[in-house]
Amino acid sequence: MSLVGGGSDLPSFYERHGGAVLSTAIDKYVFVTCNPKFDNGIRVAYSKTEEVLSVDQIEHRIVRATMNLLRLNGGIEITTIADVPSRGTGLGSSSSFTVGLLHVLHAFEGRYASAARLAQESCHVEIDICEEPIGKQDQYAAAFGGFNLIEFQRDGRVDVTPVVMPVALREQLSRRIVVFYTGVTRSASALLKIQSQNVASDTSKQNTLKRMVELTYALKAELERGNIDSLGEILHENWELKKSLTAGISTAEIDAWYDTARRHGALGGKLLGAGAGGFLIFYADEQHHDVIAHALGLKRVRFGFEPLGSRIIFYNPNAQAPF
Repeated sequence: MSLVGGGSDLPSFYERHGGAVLSTAIDKYVFVTCNPKFDNGIRVAYSKTEEVLSVDQIEHRIVRATMNLLRLNGGIEITTIADVPSRGTGLGSSSSFTVGLLHVLHAFEGRYASAARLAQESCHVEIDICEEPIGKQDQYAAAFGGFNLIEFQRDGRVDVTPVVMPVALREQLSRRIVVFYTGVTRSASALLKIQSQNVASDTSKQNTLKRMVELTYALKAELERGNIDSLGEILHENWELKKSLTAGISTAEIDAWYDTARRHGALGGKLLGAGAGGFLIFYADEQHHDVIAHALGLKRVRFGFEPLGSRIIFYNPNAQAPF
């Protein structure tokens, strides 16, 4: 869940100016499993099921690219399930899947993979191999977990720094964030491609993103001073700035929902992800949450902050043994 600074993780911006986002992992998960396949073929089960004889026959681009990267040839069965829709929601589902897939395949091969390695390889798979016009924040959030400042350096390096807060205050912050599903999914790639082109060619758009990066550092400082209400104010300014980056980030319907939430007690909010659909989040005192939910009439999603990143929850050391 990206709070502030989204868009500054695109190379069209950070390679010139450096970028930063403040984001948190949340307790909504993608589960990926793998197991040896008896006949040495390949089975991949997601929203559809593929049974093929070679990696190059796999339709799922991320699975195909990841298996090629790790030089896996076959004899494997991969399945995945997720707590939220897998694409177009703004919660980083695709990158979470890529991180989880890399993690489980490294373990399948008997290798340890650090959070940094998983994040770097996930970016390589999605951005370099699959040529998705996306940024780097979701991969690092999924790999590292926790509540972090993620900085994107001009040379491509990514630094992850935890936001230091007392546990009780961080839990209070989490409770004051209320999340709603709009019911609309969209292609993040299309919006991000346009946004990247706009930022690359328009100085005013670059200045907008510079201000969003400034807000990222300002929010980290305020939260570490204990001023959690600053999140509402900064979310609101960040959302107004983000909407100006390109047409299509918001819609009349989304603007109406946002204004309704503000009239019923939300101090600020934003649409997660690239825009146009997915999940809306708001910062508001807990006493206003039910009122906001009733006024919006959208599906409310309960969640909490997740301190851990991608991890192996079951490992059978004999799974790699030949039959």
